[in-house]
Amino acid sequence: MKIIKKYNWRFYILAFFAASVLVSCDGLLEVNPRQSIEGSDALNSPENIEAALKSPYARLRSVNAYGRNLMAFGDALADNGLATNNSGRLLNEARNQPYFHYTHWTNFYFGINEVNLILEAIPEIQSIPAVSQNTKNRWEGEAKFLRALFYFDLVKAYAYMPGVIVPELDKGGIPLVLEGVSTSDIETALNRQPARSTVAEIYAQIYKDLEDAIRLLDDSRGVQFASESAARALFSRVALYNQDWGRAVTESTAVWLSSRGKFLEGEDYISGWRVSVHPESIFDLRFENASESNGTNESIQSTYTTIRNLENLAQVGGWGDFIPTPVFVNFIGIKVAGSGAALEISDRGNDVRAFQYEAGPGRVPNGTGKRIECIKFASKSGFAFGDNIPILRKSEMILNRMEANFHLGEVSLALEDLNRLKIARGLEEVNLEGEELLEEILIERRKEFAFEGHRFFDIKRYGKDIIKQQGNVAFTDFRILANIPQNEVDGNKNLEQNAGY
Repeated sequence: MKIIKKYNWRFYILAFFAASVLVSCDGLLEVNPRQSIEGSDALNSPENIEAALKSPYARLRSVNAYGRNLMAFGDALADNGLATNNSGRLLNEARNQPYFHYTHWTNFYFGINEVNLILEAIPEIQSIPAVSQNTKNRWEGEAKFLRALFYFDLVKAYAYMPGVIVPELDKGGIPLVLEGVSTSDIETALNRQPARSTVAEIYAQIYKDLEDAIRLLDDSRGVQFASESAARALFSRVALYNQDWGRAVTESTAVWLSSRGKFLEGEDYISGWRVSVHPESIFDLRFENASESNGTNESIQSTYTTIRNLENLAQVGGWGDFIPTPVFVNFIGIKVAGSGAALEISDRGNDVRAFQYEAGPGRVPNGTGKRIECIKFASKSGFAFGDNIPILRKSEMILNRMEANFHLGEVSLALEDLNRLKIARGLEEVNLEGEELLEEILIERRKEFAFEGHRFFDIKRYGKDIIKQQGNVAFTDFRILANIPQNEVDGNKNLEQNAGY
Protein backbone atom coordinates (compact mmCIF):
# COMPACT_ATOMS: atom_id res chain seq x y z
CA MET A 1 0.00 0.00 0.00
CA LYS A 2 1.45 3.32 -1.06
CA ILE A 3 1.29 6.09 1.52
CA ILE A 4 2.09 9.68 0.72
CA LYS A 5 4.09 10.96 3.65
CA LYS A 6 4.70 14.66 3.08
CA TYR A 7 2.54 17.60 2.21
CA ASN A 8 2.73 21.24 1.32
CA TRP A 9 -0.61 23.01 1.56
CA ARG A 10 -0.12 26.72 1.87
CA PHE A 11 -1.61 26.89 5.32
CA TYR A 12 1.11 24.53 6.56
CA ILE A 13 3.80 26.85 5.33
CA LEU A 14 2.20 29.61 7.41
CA ALA A 15 1.26 27.30 10.26
CA PHE A 16 3.98 28.18 12.67
CA PHE A 17 3.72 31.90 12.00
CA ALA A 18 -0.07 31.98 12.50
CA ALA A 19 -0.69 29.20 15.01
CA SER A 20 -0.16 31.30 18.11
CA VAL A 21 -2.74 33.79 16.81
CA LEU A 22 -5.20 31.01 16.06
CA VAL A 23 -4.79 29.53 19.52
CA SER A 24 -5.42 32.88 21.15
CA CYS A 25 -8.50 33.68 19.04
CA ASP A 26 -10.09 30.29 19.63
CA GLY A 27 -9.65 30.60 23.38
CA LEU A 28 -7.51 27.47 23.54
CA LEU A 29 -4.76 26.41 25.91
CA GLU A 30 -2.06 28.95 26.62
CA VAL A 31 0.60 27.46 24.39
CA ASN A 32 2.44 28.95 21.44
CA PRO A 33 2.88 26.18 18.84
CA ARG A 34 5.64 28.10 17.07
CA GLN A 35 7.73 28.21 20.21
CA SER A 36 6.79 24.70 21.26
CA ILE A 37 7.25 22.89 17.96
CA GLU A 38 8.96 24.83 15.19
CA GLY A 39 12.71 25.23 15.04
CA SER A 40 15.74 23.01 15.11
CA ASP A 41 15.94 22.84 18.90
CA ALA A 42 12.31 23.48 19.91
CA LEU A 43 11.57 19.83 20.76
CA ASN A 44 14.83 18.87 22.37
CA SER A 45 13.65 18.70 25.97
CA PRO A 46 10.95 16.89 27.95
CA GLU A 47 9.42 20.22 28.94
CA ASN A 48 9.01 21.26 25.33
CA ILE A 49 7.49 17.92 24.32
CA GLU A 50 4.92 18.28 27.12
CA ALA A 51 4.18 21.85 26.04
CA ALA A 52 3.90 20.88 22.39
CA LEU A 53 1.34 18.16 23.14
CA LYS A 54 -1.01 20.79 24.56
CA SER A 55 -1.61 22.35 21.17
CA PRO A 56 -3.24 19.40 19.34
CA TYR A 57 -5.42 18.79 22.41
CA ALA A 58 -6.39 22.46 22.38
CA ARG A 59 -7.45 22.29 18.73
CA LEU A 60 -10.33 20.06 19.76
CA ARG A 61 -11.88 23.00 21.62
CA SER A 62 -12.17 25.19 18.53
CA VAL A 63 -15.64 26.21 17.32
CA ASN A 64 -15.02 24.26 14.11
CA ALA A 65 -14.19 21.15 16.17
CA TYR A 66 -15.81 19.71 19.30
CA GLY A 67 -16.31 23.17 20.75
CA ARG A 68 -19.40 23.38 18.55
CA ASN A 69 -19.47 22.22 14.93
CA LEU A 70 -18.54 18.56 15.32
CA MET A 71 -21.33 18.35 17.86
CA ALA A 72 -24.05 20.64 16.47
CA PHE A 73 -23.59 19.93 12.76
CA GLY A 74 -24.20 16.23 13.35
CA ASP A 75 -27.81 17.16 14.04
CA ALA A 76 -28.11 20.34 11.95
CA LEU A 77 -27.15 18.51 8.75
CA ALA A 78 -29.40 15.61 9.75
CA ASP A 79 -32.97 15.46 11.05
CA ASN A 80 -33.03 16.02 14.82
CA GLY A 81 -33.09 19.81 14.96
CA LEU A 82 -33.88 23.09 13.29
CA ALA A 83 -32.34 26.55 13.34
CA THR A 84 -34.35 29.23 15.12
CA ASN A 85 -32.82 32.20 13.27
CA ASN A 86 -32.34 33.89 16.63
CA SER A 87 -28.90 35.00 15.45
CA GLY A 88 -28.77 33.47 11.96
CA ARG A 89 -26.15 30.90 12.95
CA LEU A 90 -26.59 27.32 11.70
CA LEU A 91 -29.50 28.41 9.53
CA ASN A 92 -27.80 27.41 6.28
CA GLU A 93 -26.38 24.21 7.75
CA ALA A 94 -29.86 23.17 8.88
CA ARG A 95 -31.06 23.82 5.32
CA ASN A 96 -28.14 21.81 3.88
CA GLN A 97 -27.07 24.70 1.70
CA PRO A 98 -23.98 24.02 -0.46
CA TYR A 99 -20.71 25.10 1.20
CA PHE A 100 -22.32 25.19 4.67
CA HIS A 101 -20.83 22.02 6.03
CA TYR A 102 -18.03 20.78 8.30
CA THR A 103 -15.09 23.19 8.43
CA HIS A 104 -12.39 21.46 10.50
CA TRP A 105 -10.06 20.59 7.58
CA THR A 106 -7.47 23.31 8.21
CA ASN A 107 -7.53 23.09 12.00
CA PHE A 108 -7.13 19.31 12.06
CA TYR A 109 -4.39 19.20 9.44
CA PHE A 110 -2.56 21.76 11.57
CA GLY A 111 -2.98 19.31 14.44
CA ILE A 112 -1.72 16.39 12.35
CA ASN A 113 1.36 18.41 11.41
CA GLU A 114 2.05 19.19 15.07
CA VAL A 115 1.64 15.53 16.01
CA ASN A 116 3.94 14.43 13.20
CA LEU A 117 6.67 16.80 14.38
CA ILE A 118 6.30 15.57 17.96
CA LEU A 119 6.55 11.93 16.85
CA GLU A 120 9.68 12.73 14.85
CA ALA A 121 11.24 14.45 17.86
CA ILE A 122 10.60 11.74 20.45
CA PRO A 123 13.37 9.37 19.22
CA GLU A 124 15.86 12.21 19.59
CA ILE A 125 15.09 12.33 23.33
CA GLN A 126 15.66 8.62 23.84
CA SER A 127 19.21 9.35 24.98
CA ILE A 128 18.07 11.55 27.89
CA PRO A 129 18.21 9.14 30.86
CA ALA A 130 16.11 11.36 33.12
CA VAL A 131 13.06 10.61 30.97
CA SER A 132 11.50 7.24 31.77
CA GLN A 133 10.38 4.83 29.09
CA ASN A 134 6.84 5.15 30.46
CA THR A 135 6.91 8.88 29.78
CA LYS A 136 8.21 8.36 26.26
CA ASN A 137 5.51 5.76 25.66
CA ARG A 138 2.87 8.19 26.91
CA TRP A 139 4.05 10.95 24.58
CA GLU A 140 3.91 8.63 21.59
CA GLY A 141 0.63 7.04 22.62
CA GLU A 142 -1.14 10.36 23.16
CA ALA A 143 0.19 11.75 19.89
CA LYS A 144 -0.97 8.73 17.93
CA PHE A 145 -4.39 8.75 19.58
CA LEU A 146 -4.81 12.40 18.58
CA ARG A 147 -3.64 11.75 15.03
CA ALA A 148 -6.12 8.88 14.73
CA LEU A 149 -8.93 11.11 16.01
CA PHE A 150 -8.00 13.91 13.60
CA TYR A 151 -7.89 11.58 10.60
CA PHE A 152 -11.11 9.83 11.53
CA ASP A 153 -13.03 13.07 11.92
CA LEU A 154 -11.65 14.29 8.59
CA VAL A 155 -12.29 11.18 6.51
CA LYS A 156 -15.85 10.66 7.78
CA ALA A 157 -16.79 14.25 6.82
CA TYR A 158 -14.92 14.75 3.54
CA ALA A 159 -15.26 11.23 2.08
CA TYR A 160 -17.79 8.42 1.89
CA MET A 161 -17.98 5.67 4.48
CA PRO A 162 -16.39 2.29 3.78
CA GLY A 163 -18.71 0.19 1.63
CA VAL A 164 -21.34 2.94 1.21
CA ILE A 165 -20.56 5.25 -1.70
CA VAL A 166 -22.08 7.01 -4.68
CA PRO A 167 -19.68 5.81 -7.44
CA GLU A 168 -20.23 8.72 -9.82
CA LEU A 169 -19.45 11.23 -7.05
CA ASP A 170 -16.74 9.37 -5.17
CA LYS A 171 -13.32 11.06 -5.23
CA GLY A 172 -11.61 8.80 -2.71
CA GLY A 173 -10.40 9.61 0.77
CA ILE A 174 -8.21 12.46 1.98
CA PRO A 175 -4.46 13.12 1.84
CA LEU A 176 -2.49 10.92 4.22
CA VAL A 177 0.58 12.66 5.58
CA LEU A 178 2.91 11.19 8.18
CA GLU A 179 5.85 13.61 8.30
CA GLY A 180 5.84 17.10 9.68
CA VAL A 181 6.69 20.34 7.94
CA SER A 182 8.32 23.24 9.78
CA THR A 183 9.37 26.67 8.58
CA SER A 184 12.78 25.31 7.63
CA ASP A 185 11.05 22.98 5.15
CA ILE A 186 9.31 25.72 3.15
CA GLU A 187 11.38 25.30 -0.01
CA THR A 188 10.83 21.55 -0.08
CA ALA A 189 7.22 21.84 1.03
CA LEU A 190 6.34 24.01 -1.96
CA ASN A 191 7.03 21.03 -4.21
CA ARG A 192 4.89 18.54 -2.29
CA GLN A 193 1.39 18.22 -3.64
CA PRO A 194 -0.20 14.97 -2.42
CA ALA A 195 -3.32 13.45 -3.91
CA ARG A 196 -6.16 11.93 -1.93
CA SER A 197 -5.36 8.50 -0.51
CA THR A 198 -8.06 5.87 -0.55
CA VAL A 199 -10.53 5.56 2.30
CA ALA A 200 -9.08 2.11 3.01
CA GLU A 201 -5.57 3.58 3.38
CA ILE A 202 -6.82 6.21 5.81
CA TYR A 203 -8.60 3.60 7.94
CA ALA A 204 -5.52 1.36 7.89
CA GLN A 205 -3.43 4.21 9.31
CA ILE A 206 -6.06 5.01 11.94
CA TYR A 207 -6.04 1.33 12.95
CA LYS A 208 -2.24 1.36 13.22
CA ASP A 209 -2.17 4.51 15.32
CA LEU A 210 -4.87 3.21 17.67
CA GLU A 211 -3.19 -0.17 18.07
CA ASP A 212 0.02 1.63 18.99
CA ALA A 213 -1.85 3.91 21.40
CA ILE A 214 -3.47 0.91 23.12
CA ARG A 215 -0.06 -0.73 23.50
CA LEU A 216 1.64 2.41 24.82
CA LEU A 217 -0.98 3.93 27.14
CA ASP A 218 -2.73 3.04 30.38
CA ASP A 219 -5.63 4.63 32.27
CA SER A 220 -3.63 6.42 34.93
CA ARG A 221 -4.33 9.99 33.77
CA GLY A 222 -7.58 11.94 33.81
CA VAL A 223 -10.25 11.59 31.14
CA GLN A 224 -9.14 14.86 29.50
CA PHE A 225 -6.09 12.96 28.22
CA ALA A 226 -5.72 10.07 25.81
CA SER A 227 -5.65 6.69 27.52
CA GLU A 228 -5.76 3.00 26.68
CA SER A 229 -9.54 2.95 27.22
CA ALA A 230 -10.00 6.10 25.13
CA ALA A 231 -8.05 4.51 22.28
CA ARG A 232 -10.15 1.34 22.52
CA ALA A 233 -13.38 3.36 22.69
CA LEU A 234 -12.42 5.36 19.60
CA PHE A 235 -11.38 2.10 17.92
CA SER A 236 -14.84 0.65 18.56
CA ARG A 237 -16.39 3.65 16.79
CA VAL A 238 -13.90 3.53 13.92
CA ALA A 239 -14.45 -0.21 13.45
CA LEU A 240 -18.23 0.29 13.47
CA TYR A 241 -17.94 2.87 10.69
CA ASN A 242 -15.58 0.53 8.85
CA GLN A 243 -18.12 -2.32 9.10
CA ASP A 244 -15.47 -4.31 10.95
CA TRP A 245 -18.06 -5.80 13.27
CA GLY A 246 -15.81 -8.24 15.10
CA ARG A 247 -13.27 -5.56 16.02
CA ALA A 248 -16.08 -3.23 17.11
CA VAL A 249 -17.35 -5.92 19.52
CA THR A 250 -13.85 -6.65 20.84
CA GLU A 251 -12.94 -3.04 21.58
CA SER A 252 -16.31 -1.94 22.92
CA THR A 253 -16.42 -4.95 25.23
CA ALA A 254 -12.93 -4.21 26.56
CA VAL A 255 -13.99 -0.67 27.46
CA TRP A 256 -17.35 -1.81 28.81
CA LEU A 257 -15.55 -4.15 31.23
CA SER A 258 -12.94 -1.56 32.20
CA SER A 259 -13.16 0.79 35.17
CA ARG A 260 -12.98 3.82 32.86
CA GLY A 261 -16.32 5.61 32.90
CA LYS A 262 -19.50 4.43 34.60
CA PHE A 263 -22.67 3.34 32.83
CA LEU A 264 -25.41 5.48 34.38
CA GLU A 265 -29.00 4.38 34.83
CA GLY A 266 -32.29 6.07 35.70
CA GLU A 267 -32.07 9.43 37.48
CA ASP A 268 -28.31 9.02 37.84
CA TYR A 269 -28.06 9.38 34.07
CA ILE A 270 -29.66 12.83 34.17
CA SER A 271 -27.67 14.00 37.20
CA GLY A 272 -24.52 12.84 35.42
CA TRP A 273 -24.99 15.61 32.86
CA ARG A 274 -25.08 18.21 35.63
CA VAL A 275 -21.61 17.62 37.05
CA SER A 276 -18.41 19.08 35.67
CA VAL A 277 -16.90 15.80 34.51
CA HIS A 278 -19.55 13.42 33.22
CA PRO A 279 -19.21 10.08 35.10
CA GLU A 280 -19.62 8.26 31.78
CA SER A 281 -16.70 10.10 30.19
CA ILE A 282 -13.91 8.02 28.72
CA PHE A 283 -12.40 11.00 26.92
CA ASP A 284 -13.74 14.51 27.26
CA LEU A 285 -13.05 18.02 26.06
CA ARG A 286 -11.97 20.08 29.04
CA PHE A 287 -12.76 23.76 29.56
CA GLU A 288 -10.76 24.68 32.64
CA ASN A 289 -11.88 28.29 33.03
CA ALA A 290 -14.07 30.98 31.51
CA SER A 291 -11.24 32.32 29.35
CA GLU A 292 -11.26 29.07 27.39
CA SER A 293 -14.98 29.32 26.60
CA ASN A 294 -16.14 29.87 23.04
CA GLY A 295 -18.39 32.58 24.43
CA THR A 296 -21.97 33.73 24.31
CA ASN A 297 -22.16 33.59 20.52
CA GLU A 298 -20.61 30.28 19.53
CA SER A 299 -20.28 28.01 22.56
CA ILE A 300 -22.18 24.74 22.52
CA GLN A 301 -24.36 25.87 25.44
CA SER A 302 -25.33 29.14 23.74
CA THR A 303 -25.96 27.29 20.48
CA TYR A 304 -28.45 24.89 22.04
CA THR A 305 -30.26 26.94 24.66
CA THR A 306 -31.26 30.47 25.63
CA ILE A 307 -31.03 29.46 29.31
CA ARG A 308 -28.00 30.88 31.09
CA ASN A 309 -28.33 29.04 34.38
CA LEU A 310 -30.47 25.99 35.11
CA GLU A 311 -31.30 27.36 38.54
CA ASN A 312 -33.27 30.12 36.83
CA LEU A 313 -34.92 28.91 33.63
CA ALA A 314 -36.31 32.36 32.90
CA GLN A 315 -32.88 34.02 32.74
CA VAL A 316 -31.80 34.57 29.14
CA GLY A 317 -28.15 33.92 28.41
CA GLY A 318 -27.50 31.99 25.21
CA TRP A 319 -28.88 32.34 21.70
CA GLY A 320 -30.66 29.00 21.33
CA ASP A 321 -29.74 28.93 17.66
CA PHE A 322 -30.43 25.21 17.24
CA ILE A 323 -33.26 23.30 18.92
CA PRO A 324 -34.99 19.91 18.56
CA THR A 325 -37.72 19.69 15.94
CA PRO A 326 -41.32 19.20 17.13
CA VAL A 327 -41.10 15.72 15.60
CA PHE A 328 -38.04 14.87 17.72
CA VAL A 329 -39.62 16.39 20.84
CA ASN A 330 -42.56 14.03 20.41
CA PHE A 331 -40.20 11.18 19.47
CA ILE A 332 -38.38 11.47 22.81
CA GLY A 333 -41.75 11.35 24.65
CA ILE A 334 -42.21 15.01 25.57
CA LYS A 335 -45.69 16.53 25.54
CA VAL A 336 -45.99 20.29 25.26
CA ALA A 337 -48.81 22.52 26.48
CA GLY A 338 -49.49 26.15 25.69
CA SER A 339 -47.63 28.40 23.30
CA GLY A 340 -45.62 31.57 23.27
CA ALA A 341 -44.76 32.81 26.78
CA ALA A 342 -47.07 30.14 28.26
CA LEU A 343 -45.33 27.19 26.60
CA GLU A 344 -44.37 24.43 29.03
CA ILE A 345 -43.61 20.73 29.17
CA SER A 346 -46.74 18.97 30.44
CA ASP A 347 -45.40 15.40 30.39
CA ARG A 348 -42.03 13.73 29.75
CA GLY A 349 -43.14 10.13 29.42
CA ASN A 350 -40.98 7.29 30.72
CA ASP A 351 -37.71 7.92 28.90
CA VAL A 352 -35.35 9.70 31.33
CA ARG A 353 -33.60 11.32 28.39
CA ALA A 354 -36.60 13.63 28.09
CA PHE A 355 -35.16 15.49 31.10
CA GLN A 356 -32.32 16.70 28.86
CA TYR A 357 -34.74 19.23 27.36
CA GLU A 358 -36.45 22.29 28.84
CA ALA A 359 -38.73 25.10 27.74
CA GLY A 360 -36.26 27.94 27.41
CA PRO A 361 -37.12 31.63 27.77
CA GLY A 362 -36.32 32.35 24.12
CA ARG A 363 -34.94 35.57 22.63
CA VAL A 364 -38.04 37.77 22.26
CA PRO A 365 -38.04 40.20 20.49
CA ASN A 366 -34.86 38.98 18.79
CA GLY A 367 -36.15 35.58 17.74
CA THR A 368 -38.61 32.80 18.27
CA GLY A 369 -39.71 33.11 21.89
CA LYS A 370 -40.10 30.08 24.14
CA ARG A 371 -39.19 26.75 22.57
CA ILE A 372 -38.06 23.33 23.76
CA GLU A 373 -34.27 23.43 23.99
CA CYS A 374 -31.46 20.93 24.67
CA ILE A 375 -29.73 21.45 28.04
CA LYS A 376 -27.11 18.69 27.87
CA PHE A 377 -24.40 21.36 27.90
CA ALA A 378 -25.65 24.05 30.26
CA SER A 379 -23.16 25.53 32.74
CA LYS A 380 -22.30 22.38 34.60
CA SER A 381 -18.66 23.47 34.86
CA GLY A 382 -19.47 26.35 37.20
CA PHE A 383 -19.24 29.11 34.60
CA ALA A 384 -21.43 29.91 31.62
CA PHE A 385 -20.63 28.74 28.10
CA GLY A 386 -17.81 26.41 29.02
CA ASP A 387 -19.13 22.90 29.65
CA ASN A 388 -16.77 19.95 29.52
CA ILE A 389 -17.93 17.91 26.54
CA PRO A 390 -17.83 14.08 26.53
CA ILE A 391 -16.34 12.93 23.22
CA LEU A 392 -16.30 9.24 24.15
CA ARG A 393 -18.55 7.85 26.89
CA LYS A 394 -19.55 4.52 28.37
CA SER A 395 -23.05 4.25 26.87
CA GLU A 396 -21.62 4.34 23.36
CA MET A 397 -19.82 1.08 24.05
CA ILE A 398 -23.02 -0.89 24.63
CA LEU A 399 -24.64 0.73 21.58
CA ASN A 400 -21.64 -0.01 19.36
CA ARG A 401 -21.55 -3.58 20.59
CA MET A 402 -25.25 -4.29 20.07
CA GLU A 403 -25.17 -2.94 16.51
CA ALA A 404 -22.02 -4.90 15.64
CA ASN A 405 -23.41 -8.09 17.19
CA PHE A 406 -26.56 -7.70 15.11
CA HIS A 407 -24.51 -7.66 11.92
CA LEU A 408 -22.52 -10.66 13.13
CA GLY A 409 -25.77 -12.61 13.50
CA GLU A 410 -25.51 -12.63 17.31
CA VAL A 411 -29.13 -11.55 17.66
CA SER A 412 -29.60 -12.68 21.27
CA LEU A 413 -26.53 -10.71 22.39
CA ALA A 414 -27.67 -7.62 20.48
CA LEU A 415 -31.15 -7.88 22.01
CA GLU A 416 -29.72 -8.37 25.50
CA ASP A 417 -27.68 -5.16 25.23
CA LEU A 418 -30.60 -3.26 23.71
CA ASN A 419 -32.90 -4.20 26.57
CA ARG A 420 -30.26 -3.38 29.16
CA LEU A 421 -30.05 0.13 27.71
CA LYS A 422 -33.82 0.48 27.49
CA ILE A 423 -34.31 -0.50 31.13
CA ALA A 424 -31.55 1.93 32.15
CA ARG A 425 -33.41 4.73 30.36
CA GLY A 426 -36.81 3.86 31.88
CA LEU A 427 -38.27 1.97 28.91
CA GLU A 428 -39.81 -1.47 28.58
CA GLU A 429 -37.98 -4.42 27.09
CA VAL A 430 -38.68 -5.49 23.52
CA ASN A 431 -38.49 -8.80 21.70
CA LEU A 432 -37.46 -8.10 18.12
CA GLU A 433 -35.42 -9.67 15.34
CA GLY A 434 -34.36 -8.95 11.80
CA GLU A 435 -34.66 -5.45 10.40
CA GLU A 436 -37.03 -4.45 13.21
CA LEU A 437 -34.25 -5.12 15.72
CA LEU A 438 -31.73 -3.09 13.72
CA GLU A 439 -34.17 -0.22 13.39
CA GLU A 440 -34.77 -0.22 17.14
CA ILE A 441 -31.02 -0.17 17.78
CA LEU A 442 -30.64 2.85 15.50
CA ILE A 443 -33.59 4.56 17.20
CA GLU A 444 -31.85 4.17 20.55
CA ARG A 445 -28.66 5.64 19.05
CA ARG A 446 -30.67 8.58 17.78
CA LYS A 447 -32.20 9.30 21.19
CA GLU A 448 -29.05 8.62 23.19
CA PHE A 449 -26.71 10.77 21.10
CA ALA A 450 -29.04 13.61 20.10
CA PHE A 451 -27.05 16.86 19.94
CA GLU A 452 -23.76 14.99 20.44
CA GLY A 453 -22.74 14.91 16.78
CA HIS A 454 -23.57 11.33 15.76
CA ARG A 455 -26.84 11.48 13.85
CA PHE A 456 -25.59 12.72 10.45
CA PHE A 457 -22.92 10.02 10.33
CA ASP A 458 -25.30 7.27 11.44
CA ILE A 459 -27.52 8.17 8.50
CA LYS A 460 -24.57 8.50 6.14
CA ARG A 461 -22.95 5.17 6.98
CA TYR A 462 -26.18 3.33 6.12
CA GLY A 463 -26.55 5.22 2.84
CA LYS A 464 -29.95 6.61 3.83
CA ASP A 465 -31.65 9.78 2.66
CA ILE A 466 -32.04 12.60 5.20
CA ILE A 467 -35.75 13.26 5.75
CA LYS A 468 -36.33 16.63 7.37
CA GLN A 469 -38.82 19.46 7.45
CA GLN A 470 -36.30 21.94 6.01
CA GLY A 471 -36.02 19.82 2.85
CA ASN A 472 -34.96 16.23 2.23
CA VAL A 473 -31.42 15.39 1.11
CA ALA A 474 -30.93 12.19 -0.87
CA PHE A 475 -27.86 10.10 -0.14
CA THR A 476 -26.95 10.54 -3.81
CA ASP A 477 -26.87 14.33 -3.35
CA PHE A 478 -23.38 15.87 -3.44
CA ARG A 479 -24.17 17.77 -0.23
CA ILE A 480 -23.64 14.59 1.79
CA LEU A 481 -19.91 15.37 1.62
CA ALA A 482 -18.24 18.52 2.94
CA ASN A 483 -16.32 20.75 0.54
CA ILE A 484 -12.54 20.88 0.83
CA PRO A 485 -11.33 24.48 1.39
CA GLN A 486 -10.95 25.88 -2.11
CA ASN A 487 -7.58 27.51 -1.41
CA GLU A 488 -6.18 24.03 -0.74
CA VAL A 489 -7.49 22.73 -4.05
CA ASP A 490 -6.23 25.80 -5.92
CA GLY A 491 -2.76 25.40 -4.44
CA ASN A 492 -2.44 21.66 -5.11
CA LYS A 493 -2.93 20.38 -8.65
CA ASN A 494 -3.22 16.81 -7.32
CA LEU A 495 -5.94 17.51 -4.76
CA GLU A 496 -9.37 16.93 -6.27
CA GLN A 497 -12.37 18.81 -4.87
CA ASN A 498 -15.50 16.88 -3.92
CA ALA A 499 -18.13 16.69 -6.62
CA GLY A 500 -20.63 19.55 -6.86
CA TYR A 501 -18.35 22.24 -5.40
